[in-house]
Amino acid sequence: MAAPMELSCWGGGWGLPSVHSESLVVLAYAKFSGAPLKVTIIDSTWRGSRGDVPILTTEDSIVSKPANILNFLRKQNYDADCELSAKQGADTLAYTALLEEKLLPAVLHTFWIYRDAKECLNLLSNRLGTSQFFFGDTPSTLDAYVFGFLAPLYKVHFPRVHLQKHLKQLSNLCRLCDDILDSYFRHGPGGISPAGQEMVDANLRKLTQLVNKESNLIEKMDGNLRQSPQLLPRKLPTLKLTPAEEESNSLQLLSP
Repeated sequence: MAAPMELSCWGGGWGLPSVHSESLVVLAYAKFSGAPLKVTIIDSTWRGSRGDVPILTTEDSIVSKPANILNFLRKQNYDADCELSAKQGADTLAYTALLEEKLLPAVLHTFWIYRDAKECLNLLSNRLGTSQFFFGDTPSTLDAYVFGFLAPLYKVHFPRVHLQKHLKQLSNLCRLCDDILDSYFRHGPGGISPAGQEMVDANLRKLTQLVNKESNLIEKMDGNLRQSPQLLPRKLPTLKLTPAEEESNSLQLLSP
């Protein structure tokens, strides 16, 4: 009998099993690979560091960070990528790096506008195309990462978030998030008691209030910058030569 595995992560809301992108990555991968995880919601994480979760605990191991946790699960024969080709494996690494570099900062600070993040969303949408998942009919690591990073941006209600508006225009990415939620998380990440969910919801309301306040502040700062006077580039005067000066200048250019 395999040793029990416990995953500690942020709580959920807005129809998501967790509102923390990296926690969602691990939760989704575990569902895709069939890894039997006992999910523990850490409410105090809202007041702590994002780096504390997700954490996977077994009888003799403590593993943190999504990439390390997914590698650990693969070693336990819970591999969502076992049927991928070498090319698809390389694509997974490339797009995962793109998500972490370009999109994750925007998700963590989603009330900012990120041109690189929009470009990342467009590339992911083009790569997914009309397929159900990124590599066919079966979800794998890349689907877990995309779901983890996009689902909070897609589902959480933020005011005047341009990146969220752009994501909702990419219907195939939104459909991917909805399909994963409906197929794998209909009953929650691992069973949350009503009392525990009420506490999580209270924390989520506090987070939303904080984000709304920051969003209004940034919008005010942006308005002030737009109203600031801008210095226009000076236009250099054009000098006109008389016919005699033009002839003299031409003779000088032709002389040896």
